[in-house]
Amino acid sequence: MQYDVVIIGSGPGGYVSAIRCAQLGLKTAVIEKYKTFGGTCLNVGCIPSKALLDSSEHYHNAAHTFNTHGINLKDLTVNMPQMIARKDDVVAQNTAGITYLFKKNKIDSFEGLGSFVDKNTIRITKTDGTSETITAKNVVIASGSKPTALPFLPVDKKRIITSTEALNIKEVPKTMIVIGGGVIGLELGSVYARLGTKVSVVEYLPSIIATMDAGLGKELQRVLKKSLGMEFFMGHKVTGATAKGKKVTVSALNAKGEEVNLEADYCIVAVGRTAYTEGLGLENIGIKTEERGHKIPVNAHLETAVQGVYAIGDVITGAMLAHKAEDEGVFVAETIAGQKPHINYNLIPGVVYTWPEVASVGYTEEQLKEKGVKYKAGSFPFKASGRAKASMDTDGFVKVLADEATDEILGVHMIGPRAADMIAEAVVAMEFRASAEDIARICHAHPTYTEAIKEAAMAATANRAIHI
Repeated sequence: MQYDVVIIGSGPGGYVSAIRCAQLGLKTAVIEKYKTFGGTCLNVGCIPSKALLDSSEHYHNAAHTFNTHGINLKDLTVNMPQMIARKDDVVAQNTAGITYLFKKNKIDSFEGLGSFVDKNTIRITKTDGTSETITAKNVVIASGSKPTALPFLPVDKKRIITSTEALNIKEVPKTMIVIGGGVIGLELGSVYARLGTKVSVVEYLPSIIATMDAGLGKELQRVLKKSLGMEFFMGHKVTGATAKGKKVTVSALNAKGEEVNLEADYCIVAVGRTAYTEGLGLENIGIKTEERGHKIPVNAHLETAVQGVYAIGDVITGAMLAHKAEDEGVFVAETIAGQKPHINYNLIPGVVYTWPEVASVGYTEEQLKEKGVKYKAGSFPFKASGRAKASMDTDGFVKVLADEATDEILGVHMIGPRAADMIAEAVVAMEFRASAEDIARICHAHPTYTEAIKEAAMAATANRAIHI
């Protein structure tokens, strides 16, 4: 069968690209090796983790803040099998939604592993070993990523696990070690810490969420320690882990080079993700992946070294984010259709779905200092927000960075309630190259969390925040 576009992978990048291709009148097919659509994000990533984060947050609030609200409960317990079942139902609803969208947009789908015979011919190998081939004028590689493995720390998927297995633990562990203080480790660690697990985070770097503004990591670590009792071992280099019976022992070297041993019921290895390029047959068409992370090199049009073959999402350079993959999926579809799309990678927001949430867009203070850019900084704490006081969510702050000469907003960084949603205001403002003064002059509804953005912008312009 001949197609205008064949997409390998049905994650956020792949399925969004397929839908946009279909909207543009291109005959489109998607190849997915698993039985359900949605890739890592919908099946074992963004969606299921947010479902568990939401459930665990309800339990934590019921256990720790309901009395203050005048809501009295007794005999509060966690029904872990039901919590997992609800998570699975959320996943099923979302994957079924993609099936519906494919039918609606007349997109053909094939189940199996897609691999290149040549640049226009794709072989689809099914689980039973049979195969078929289809041809395409253009191919989009959207095969995503998998958890990074440490060669000295074998994952047994029982006690030493990845984020995938962590989504299906059927009891509340008494203790848990998380290797990695990045987004995935902190989100999953938060889930179990809220349910009563003693969580220890082991991180090689001196700060958690190290790629974000330094102030965010410092505040998040303080809050997670205070509110959830999470323990942090910073500057520790993990050297190994062994599972024996129902216990795991993790060994590490601290900053002084001294050996430290930690024991827990489970150990989650969350040290990042690696591009998934195995079995794609890239060697058959002359595509070589980068040695580090196995990423596929692309040009400004997201086209590989082979004309008509594109790559998007986690398999190419940049942040491994679902919304980045979606934007790239649309970008490639419109490029193939002859349009001139654009992506500003500096304005793709990053979010950590702990509580408080963390969100960031644009340059950090560290980056601006490194570039030698003169800037102004204004911040506003949620403890001074009327809305935050009403909801008992007073941890965190909003920071606005603006160019010293032009007042253009260069970066916005926040940790606090609903930061994941609030960051959109900053992205919109920066897409239109707004100044801090513009945000300061915009009327924000009262009482809302977003007033903190206005106050931080006011603080960045002549230090004139009103409520602090």
